[in-house]
Amino acid sequence: MRHLSRLRLTAFRNYTAAALDLDDRHLVLTGPNGAGKTNLLEAVSLLSPGRGLRRASFDTVQAQGSDIGWAVAATVETDDGPADIGTGATPDGGRRVRINGANARSIEAMSDYLRVLWLTPAMDGLFSGPASDRRRFLDRLVTTLIPSHSSSVSDYDKAMRQRNRLLEEGGDARWLSAIEVQLAELGASIHLARTDSLTHLQALIEQSLDDSSFPAAHLALTPLFENEAEPSSSAALETALIVTWQGSRALDRAAGRTISGPHRVDLEVTYAQKGMPAALGSTGEQKALLIGLILAHARLVKLRTAITPFLLLDEIAAHLDPDRRRALFSALDGLGTQCFLTGTDRLLFEALGPRAQTITVRDGRLYKD
Repeated sequence: MRHLSRLRLTAFRNYTAAALDLDDRHLVLTGPNGAGKTNLLEAVSLLSPGRGLRRASFDTVQAQGSDIGWAVAATVETDDGPADIGTGATPDGGRRVRINGANARSIEAMSDYLRVLWLTPAMDGLFSGPASDRRRFLDRLVTTLIPSHSSSVSDYDKAMRQRNRLLEEGGDARWLSAIEVQLAELGASIHLARTDSLTHLQALIEQSLDDSSFPAAHLALTPLFENEAEPSSSAALETALIVTWQGSRALDRAAGRTISGPHRVDLEVTYAQKGMPAALGSTGEQKALLIGLILAHARLVKLRTAITPFLLLDEIAAHLDPDRRRALFSALDGLGTQCFLTGTDRLLFEALGPRAQTITVRDGRLYKD
């Protein structure tokens, strides 16, 4: 089974230095609030494209008072043998990646060895919160399937800001057209990656509707265009986006933003068994629905990439009743992956028994039980 066998942190958040040697069991991190449990999960999340589970800028993860650049290193045990993966600070506030001692060709190269998914308390209001949170959640799911998706979203956001600035300043129409072409290429790629991923995820969810452990979700994107059929090919979609943006320049200038495009689409989630919007469910139902969605996506990633993602589950057990906790632990075992779980009370993880290693975290230090 693919798993992390070593994890090393340097000058990361409240860890001056930390080292863990692991086997293929789940890892449970217990300790008081503020001890550094979530910081360790964040470090693991940075072994994937993007800015990790907190979406923090890389200069803010540096340990306070340290003049050594932050770094996270891990050994991933794969069917082809161990692989050493490392990421850390660059002088310009970005980060670099090294794989087996050599500079990686791209951030996405880490995804050849591991994929990472996570659930955090900040995601509890996902279904009732702003659409931007659901788009980010969806894009994280897509990135575990298509690692380049994260950089496409980042490049799209940069190009959109350029367009907005040109509109505000009354810039050259030729520059505006050139940016809209670039924006359309990126936008079409993002939208088609989202729709394709959702199609496969929904098909997998439909196969397990009879599983009562966690509620199932019905997923859909809101329309990309108003009163217009959505093109199915990438080229036709690019053309439609360009036409839309050219025709909305005056409106966008007045609004001070680009009012249509993939950055405005929302992810609609319905509680399938009850046929009601997820946002109307109880807090417990929404939590269970989110867990079920992450578990289904983990299965999809395993099927489509042959790499089962690591799961980072922050403070997840405290809000589940004993039966649902046991169902969660059973589902994690069924995935055949290594999961990292945190909590303040170790009794919440008793049902895992010897299937997990337990580490106590205190003030950025790790103590094996």
